[in-house]
Amino acid sequence: CGKGNNGGDGLAVARQLYTRARPRELHVFLAVPAGELTPDAAMQLRMLEVSGCPVTFGLTSAMRRADVVVDALLGTGLHGPAKGRMAELIGEINNGFPDARIVALDMPSGMASDTADSEGEYVRAHHTVTFTAPKVGQVLPPNCDSVGELRVSAIGSPESYYSQGWLSLVERIWFASLVAARAPGSNKGTFGHVLVVAGSRGKTGAAAMAGMAALRAGAGLVTVATPASALAGVAHFAPELMTVEVPETSAGTFSKAALSAVLELARGKDVVAIGPGLTMHPETVAMVRALNAELRLPVVLDADGLNAVAGSVWKAEGPRILTPHPGEMARLCGLSIAEVQSTRMETAQAFAMARGATVVLKGQRTLIAFPDGEVWINPTGSPAMATGGTGDVLTGLTAGLLAQKVVAPALAVAGAVWLHGRAGELGAATLGEQAFVATDLLRFLPEAMRECATV
Repeated sequence: CGKGNNGGDGLAVARQLYTRARPRELHVFLAVPAGELTPDAAMQLRMLEVSGCPVTFGLTSAMRRADVVVDALLGTGLHGPAKGRMAELIGEINNGFPDARIVALDMPSGMASDTADSEGEYVRAHHTVTFTAPKVGQVLPPNCDSVGELRVSAIGSPESYYSQGWLSLVERIWFASLVAARAPGSNKGTFGHVLVVAGSRGKTGAAAMAGMAALRAGAGLVTVATPASALAGVAHFAPELMTVEVPETSAGTFSKAALSAVLELARGKDVVAIGPGLTMHPETVAMVRALNAELRLPVVLDADGLNAVAGSVWKAEGPRILTPHPGEMARLCGLSIAEVQSTRMETAQAFAMARGATVVLKGQRTLIAFPDGEVWINPTGSPAMATGGTGDVLTGLTAGLLAQKVVAPALAVAGAVWLHGRAGELGAATLGEQAFVATDLLRFLPEAMRECATV
């Protein structure tokens, strides 16, 4: 326990453990002399002493055998790196308790609460119990890697203190209605029709995965428009998909003549997904730019759909959802990948506001930026998803959920991102990170959806 309010919280936890849980051994180590405690922490110390629990002022060999270490040295009031005695004790927590689970109160000590990166050393926790609401420093990388399992504990703070901000952490309870039981009289026309504009010779899998993901998300109907060179591969992958052949170039890509065919196919559809497996053939690029300019219904742009519009001047005439990875975001903004990665939140937010689009910037802790400047942080995902095709699945999931119109469009996008990441976590837990492939997302998606339904 430190000398401030965080230390006072630790002393309160010690009192609860001592009087209620009665562990076999409980060691309370106060990092400063009692006379240096803040008033609230001093009051907690007096209450602990009255309970009969002993307090020590030095680390002992018995403490090193702890099963659990509660970190209550420093909280959210830290400015700059931890120094002196506090920095030494943070090192002790990280290195001196080899068999212990580390539980941090409010913040892992030494970690910045209002920025994604921290100066100096900070506690590497297995669990963090934070108060009132998550902190920015807990939910963005690289800090989030040292928070462990994050629990939010209500302490009576008025909701007005934290409910009106521009930055939010996505919670599965937001979109439980996406996976709610369907009405008995439902039919395929009830749940929307998605048009997927994707694929080329040698890239049939991208189109097929996007289409199948839209179906798995619950869309009633999915049509994949693709060149003749890709048609057989798409149909073989998923017989449930409807396919339409469009004019192609000699390279097996969408030709400029495909534009009128796709515009006609888009009539009566609820969402159009454009991009997976398209290639950057000049005729294909021209077609995508024309589609982006002319379509008024919701459009999900990914992969070569994003690359096609990069460098062009446009602002969305209809709802646009862009799902770039850092490289695609760099091309859209004219930045380097390093610049995008160092300013992920600012870059996504600025682009969304400038283009009137929703931007899903993929990566660890995917960001969802909206045209009004609001940004949501998605907490799900796994390194197992660093494999080709996972973005194509997200494209289809997003389009499939949007087509059903069961919640606000923003929540449908967030639901797709959360479910996509959660399916990756579940798959990695079963298959391992190395063996995981993109189609495993479709395999574990139903389990992720059931989790949402049971909130």
